[in-house]
Amino acid sequence: MAGTHGDRVTESPVPNGAQPGPVGDGAGPVGDSAGPVGDGAGPVTGGAAPRALADGAQPGAGADGAVPGAAMLRLVEVMDTLRVNCPWDAKQTHESLAPYLLEECYEALEALEGGDPAELRDELGDVLLQVVFHARVAAERTDGTGFDIDDVATGIVEKLIRRHPHVFSDVKVSGAEDVKRNWDAIKAAERGGREGALPTALGSVPFGQPALSLAAQLQRRAERAGAPAELTGLPTGPAAGPGTAGQAPDGVSEIGAALFALVAQARAAGLDPKLELRAAARGYRERVRRWAQEQGRDPA
Repeated sequence: MAGTHGDRVTESPVPNGAQPGPVGDGAGPVGDSAGPVGDGAGPVTGGAAPRALADGAQPGAGADGAVPGAAMLRLVEVMDTLRVNCPWDAKQTHESLAPYLLEECYEALEALEGGDPAELRDELGDVLLQVVFHARVAAERTDGTGFDIDDVATGIVEKLIRRHPHVFSDVKVSGAEDVKRNWDAIKAAERGGREGALPTALGSVPFGQPALSLAAQLQRRAERAGAPAELTGLPTGPAAGPGTAGQAPDGVSEIGAALFALVAQARAAGLDPKLELRAAARGYRERVRRWAQEQGRDPA
């Protein structure tokens, strides 16, 4: 079953005569992130045309002429077959698959931190499966909101080209900081200038994410929108002042304020607070295991 517990499907045969699943009739949403990797803006009009590849060149083609990504077609075929012929895969929805999407991302991060390239490759495959699975489910919609894997890929390709005019057009940059500034400016233009508006910038931050990621993303978005750094020093107590109608008081617990301030401190030092805490958690786990072994206890 695809996606249940990291099962692999790459060896599943496609029955003779099997047809790919239906294709959606509309482009679906694209994901959100903070940096130049993709953040959900739609297409924009205008701008310089992207540079063409050299005559006869194939993007990423190897010496043997094979184009990386060709195996994606096989994965799409296998997913189509599973959706039709496997009872478990056939009954899945976006909602039922949601936990697996989150789990597979965490497992990929664990493999990355473990430094095992083979394990990372396998876990990235599981993440990729979730993308293909969700696209296959979406392709079956008949209400005009459907999209397929080509729509997903086209959306991110167009976005990457738009957001990298120094690569695909004639914009000049002096380094990575210029790239980042251009990215933010293009993103704001795509959203009709709304990205610079502070309420909009914060309103698009998903509160369903883990708290540490949430705090870091809120601070990052506010900083880009021009909020002063001192606002990260939150007031403590049941209320910092009388709450006005429709507004909650901004006072928080001392530990909450301290944690939020530590996130700001890590960011100011150029560190990712999530990764720093994960490293600390791994160190603690090893200390507990050593202690358990010394005590003659089961370290598991």
